[in-house]
Order: sequence, then structure tokens, then C-alpha cells
Amino acid sequence: MSGPLGLDRLVGADLRHHRGSFVGVAVAVFVASALVTGLGVLVESGMRGGLAPERYAAVDVVVGAPQQVDVPEDLPVPLRERVPLPADAARDIAALPGVDSVVADVTVPLVVQAGGDAGSTAVVEAHPWSATALTGFDLREGQEPAAADEVVVTAGSGLAVGDAVVLAHGGVPSEYRVVGEVAAPVTPERSAHVFLSERRIDQLDPHDGAAQALGVFVSGVDPEETASAIREAFPDLIARTGDARGDVEFLDSGAARSTLVAIGSAFVGTCILVAMFIVAGTLSLSVQSRRRDYALLRAVGASPSQVHTLVAREVLWVSGVAVLLGIAPGYLLSTVLQSAFVAGGVIPGDFALATGPLPAVGAVLLVLASAWGAARIAAARVAKLDPVEALRESATGAPAIGLPRIITGIVLAAAGISVSTVPLVVRGQIAAGAAAGAAMLLIIALAVLGPWLVSLSVRLVGTVLGRLSSAGFLASANATANSRRLASAILPIALGIGLGLVQIGAPSIIAAEAATQASAGVIADLRVAAPTGLSPEAVDAIRSTAGVSEASGVALSTAVLDSHDLEGKLERAEHVLQGVDPENIAHSLDLRVREGSLADLDGATTVAVSTDAAQALGLGIGGTVVGHLGDGSPLEATVVAVYERGLGFGDLTMAAEAVRAHTTTGLDAFALVTVDEGATDEVRAALGARDLLVSDGSGQEAAGAAAQAQNGWVNLIALLVILGYIAIAVVNTLVMATGERSRELALLQLIGSSRGQVRAMMRIEAVLVAVIAMVFGVVVAIPPLIGVSMGISGQPLPALPVLGSLMIVGAMGALALVAMWVGTTATMRTRPIDEIGSRQ
Repeated sequence: MSGPLGLDRLVGADLRHHRGSFVGVAVAVFVASALVTGLGVLVESGMRGGLAPERYAAVDVVVGAPQQVDVPEDLPVPLRERVPLPADAARDIAALPGVDSVVADVTVPLVVQAGGDAGSTAVVEAHPWSATALTGFDLREGQEPAAADEVVVTAGSGLAVGDAVVLAHGGVPSEYRVVGEVAAPVTPERSAHVFLSERRIDQLDPHDGAAQALGVFVSGVDPEETASAIREAFPDLIARTGDARGDVEFLDSGAARSTLVAIGSAFVGTCILVAMFIVAGTLSLSVQSRRRDYALLRAVGASPSQVHTLVAREVLWVSGVAVLLGIAPGYLLSTVLQSAFVAGGVIPGDFALATGPLPAVGAVLLVLASAWGAARIAAARVAKLDPVEALRESATGAPAIGLPRIITGIVLAAAGISVSTVPLVVRGQIAAGAAAGAAMLLIIALAVLGPWLVSLSVRLVGTVLGRLSSAGFLASANATANSRRLASAILPIALGIGLGLVQIGAPSIIAAEAATQASAGVIADLRVAAPTGLSPEAVDAIRSTAGVSEASGVALSTAVLDSHDLEGKLERAEHVLQGVDPENIAHSLDLRVREGSLADLDGATTVAVSTDAAQALGLGIGGTVVGHLGDGSPLEATVVAVYERGLGFGDLTMAAEAVRAHTTTGLDAFALVTVDEGATDEVRAALGARDLLVSDGSGQEAAGAAAQAQNGWVNLIALLVILGYIAIAVVNTLVMATGERSRELALLQLIGSSRGQVRAMMRIEAVLVAVIAMVFGVVVAIPPLIGVSMGISGQPLPALPVLGSLMIVGAMGALALVAMWVGTTATMRTRPIDEIGSRQ
């Protein structure tokens, strides 16, 4: 008898006779598998993908400095500026066995000016003539540059030998004569290039022509062997071969790697949590629909462990098939996500994804483990019921949730609300992070209290519905009796609304306050810039322009600061760093200094910090900021001022000369110019005639706005992915729940209800589900959003994007109406008499 009664036979019978229940589980697992696989590809690409070399395509090994700051037990922080190489690196590497020659490369950005029209400028990259070997450029016509005013152009540039061209560096123009033209087997596509004499590059480069990268040519040995020898002899350098050479050539390659690993890891974690939540809800619905089966098993002697095993095997069978089917769509999804991140400027358009088998293996393990955990949760109650009690529940349904669960939910809700109030004590982005994290506590509390809250809400609404019409009475009665079933549909919708509002609300609040601070803080009349930046000479020329009373160059960079958490663990985070001229800023910029003075900024040993950074780092006047500048140089500076407008202008402010010295270009990003009364038009015209870009000072963009925009784009993509999954799960759950009521709907028709009355009842239930879900979702989002707003702007009313918020709430609410319409239509296709006779 062991054969016929074995668990495998029972699993097979369940799968055959309850296909509808398991289809819903399979759909949820399938989508989770596709999501995790696609996100896993992003994580793997952050480790193995990258940009293929262009200018360094002809060299065997490319050597550079590490473009990151390591963090113990965490992801490294990328450095945004080019890290300098040791002065003797080229000489020492050339002495290694097998090295034929070493070529140093330096890049200096220049602007091609045509006819004095600022609108007809183009940016090119200038390199020393010797760097032509790195790409394989050959001299097609003319000669190599020797004099300071000679330049060699690439084929197709539109310039010919003998032409004169004006090239500006940092807003200072110089005239050059084209003396040669070069061509390469594969022309670099990212940028246009010109070549100057090494002496001229040394004059233009703010770092005196110091090598930014080294190209190593080898003979008689494998390039990878030489790269390994370089890494072993010089641990502080990186040596790359093959496509990995692009990591040294392109600064954005390393940043893209870190971004993809961080985004993919965070997405995977969130998706697994959401997947477990949704799969558990779907399984719970499936288990409830088969309460009679489990009751009979318990009545004939099945133990709780056998019921657990039965449910787990059923789920693993279904999930195993679904997770494998989701792998191929997952790899396709990764390309869609890549395109979305490229569109938002998060990663470069030519960043290549790595498509190995690891994401698929990881998806199988993670999703199956989540499905197994969800199965244990779903089977927990039916497995431990007394057999007689199980049979009773199979007819009457599960009772209301117990008091311990209600108490747990209330405690979680109270904790979420308490965390949301942190900004009343602590201000800044720390408070914003705490308040945003409160959303998860409130969502978990909603999941725990869901059936009780739904039952309570239905009772309150039911007294009104019961008086409206017969359909309203039936809808109220059904909803009251099956609050658990309704909760399984309501909670995912509320989850989507709550997450959606917080995801779009928090970045919107931060961006709005940053824009407000940037607008209020700039008191200069004009903002002057050049396509590649302004040199100190250009700023001096602006300052000496007739009608200009004050001009300050502003350099922009980043810094990685050290701090410690409550346990003393080292943490490192990136902060926006700006450099100003403390002697020429009083009438151009108002950072709203609260302590100290910007006039005390002097060199690289002093710094002003925002109130947010001061609070996060635990610093005040006289404290020491420790970390790394944008090019990896160590930073140790004394705090001489604390200011409020950190979102608008960055968390750190230093003297401009100290910041410029540690940037790749050595140029100011722009200059703030204050003019004499009535001289604005004359100054604007004079500066525009020099091919400078002049705009109103009030149009100043917040520091780090590009990074905030990228973060906002990432949040939007994450939101669309998660909401898409939730939408599928909601439709799946509601169609399942409606399908399980086929006997009930048939019975209503047999005792006299018309098809129209049944449909009206279902429409009212759908509206009830949508309204309750929307209310729950909005209520869950309100405390965190108020907390974020209080922490960032000090205002209790959050600055939300109205259209986006309405779209999220409306779209998620509409899902309930669509899904129940689909489920009702499908369920009522069978004649009532046939449906009644098809089940026992």
C-alpha cells in the first residue's frame, strides 16, 4: 500500500486536479526567476563586463592607478578623477623582462572654435605625439608636431594640412597650424583627437604632463604574463590586457561597474523580498482552496510534517519548472534594463554586459529557496490543525487572526511610525534614510495585520453597502465572510502603492530642496562657463572685464570621507566637493554659514562642511575631516565653517586651488560673476564675444544634480520593475481567487440571481478591493514621506510629483477592477448547473 499512498503519488494527483491553483504559483515564480536572472546579469557585468578599448587598442598591456577606494567588507567607492601614476612608473616598468617599450599618455581637453561663434564649438582631446602608437595611428600626410603652435589631426576631421585652427584650453584660445594628418585601422568613436608636441602638452596640462596611463608593448612573451609581472612588482598599479584595457582608458568604466553591482545587488534583495511576499500570498490562497484535501489527510492520520512535506514538494515541482522557464526571459530582461540605464545616463552606452551561467544558477537557488520558505509559511497553519478542526475549517473557512499576530502587527506599526519621527530630532539625509526605511516596517505591519484590517474595513463599509442594493448586500456579506481572501488581493496592491509613493516621493523631496537651496544661495548676477571648464587665467580675465565687481571660479569634484558606525566599523561614502575663491565670493555665493567663516579657507588643510555632513560625521568647528580627494589623494583638513545649504552646493567646500589640483582637468566648472549696477548687458556681451557661455546666476543647478538625476532614474526603473511584478501578481491572485468562487457564483444563479446581478456584486467587490488597497497604500506612505520632508526641508507637507503619484495610485487601483473582471468573465463561462455538478 506504500506505493499508492506515497507522497510522490499524492503530489502528482494534486498537480493534476488543482491546475488552476498551481498556475498562479508558477506565474509568480516565473516572473521572480526572470527578474533575479536579469538583475544577476547586471551584477556579473559589474564584475566582468566593461568597455572595450579604443585609443589603447594597439597596445599589449595598459597600466593605470586604481580608480577606487576600498571599503572593508563592502563595495569599493569609485573615484571620479584620474588617479595619478608614480613619476618613475614608466622607467621601472620598462626595466621588466619582456617589455619592449613604454608609452605615456596624457589627455588635455580642448575646444575647437570656429569664427568666434560659441555655438559652433566642438570638444577634442589632445595627446602627445608619442601616444599615436597606442591606437596604431600612422602619419598619412605631413609631419609630426614639433613647435608649440603645431597640431596633427585625424582623418575626417574636416581640416587639411596648412589650415589654421583655434583651440581653446579652459576658455583661453590659441591658434595652431595643422602640420599633419593621421589615420588608424579602427578610428576611436567616443571622442575626436588631436596630437601636439610633448612640450606643448606639458604646458597645457595642469599636472605638467604627468602620465595618466601607460601603454606597454611586449615582445616574445604573453601580454598577460607581463601584466601579472607588473601587478606583482607594483601592487599599487593595475595592469590590463584584452578588453579590460578599457577599464584604464575610460574613467566611467569603473564607475559603471560599481553602479551595476550596487544596483543589481539592491534590486535582487528587494525582488526576493517582494517575491517571497507575493509567492507566499499566492500559495496561501492556493492552500486555502484545498483546505478540504488537507483536512481529510489529517483525519486519516497524516502528520503535520507529512503535510509540510507534501506542500513543499508540490511547490518545488511547480517552481522548478517555472524557474527554469524564467531564465531565458531574464537574460532578455537584462538587455532591456541596460538600455534603460543607458537612457538615464547611469552607465555608458557602450558598456558591454557579461552573460555567463552564474546569474541563472543564482536565480534557481535563490528563487527555489524563497519558494520553499513561502511553502513552509503557507503550510504552517493547516499542518498543525487538529483533524476535526481542519475538517470544520474546510467548510467554514479559517478564523480571524489571533491576538498574538495582532499585537505583533501593532508593535511593528508603532515602530514604523516612531522611526518616521526621527527627523524631529535629527535633520538631514540621515533622518531621510531612517524615515524612508520606516516604510518597510509599516508594509510588514500591514502584511501582518492585513486580514484583520480588511475585515474591520469591510464591516464598516458593509453597513453602507448593504443598504444600497441587493448586489451591495451580497458583496458586503461575501467580503465579510472571506476577508482573508480579499486581503491576499488587497495587500499586494497596497504594497505597490506604498513602495511607489516612497520611491518617487523621497527623490522628489530631495531634488526640490536642492534646487531651492541652489537658487537662493547664488546671489551673483551671471554664471560663466566654457565647454571644458575655465582655467585660472580665464577667471582672471573675467575678473578684469569692465563692469565686473567680483568673479569667483567654482571647481567641482568629489571626496570619499571616512566615518564609523555605532559598532566602530569603518564606513566610506562619496560627497560632493566644491572649491571657491574665499577672497572673491562674498557677493556671489551665500551658503548660509552658521559657524565660522569661508574666509578662513586656505589650501588643502581647511574645509567647510554642511550641517548634514557635520551631523553625520560628528564634527564641528576645529574637527578633522579624514578621507580621500577625487583623485585618491589623502584628505585631512580642519573644519573652519559649517553651512546649511549642503544639498544645493555639496557637503564640502574648500579653496578652489586645492580642489583644482586634484581634478583630472585642473579647471573650474564655472565662475560666478557679480557686476556693477546697470552693466549686466555690457558684461554679458563682452564675455560672449570670448566664446564663453553666459547665463543668469539664478539658473544655477544644484551641486550633484546629475548624480541625483541618475539616482532618480534608477529609482524609477526599480519602481517600474517592482510594480510590474506586483501588477502581474495582483492579476494572478485575483483571477485565482475569483476562479475559486465558481461554485458560489453558480449557486447564486441557481437560486434566482441573474447574471447581471452576480456581475454587479463582483463589480462592487472589485471597487471595494481597489478603494481599501488605495487607502492602505497611501496611509503606509504618509509617515515616511512626512519624515523625509521634515528631515530634508523642515516642511511637514512633502513635495510630491502630483501626476506620478496619481498615476501610481490610480493604476494600482485599476488593477483590481481589471483582474476581477477577467476572473469573473472566465468563471461565468460555465453553465451554473454544470459547475455545481463538477465539484463536491
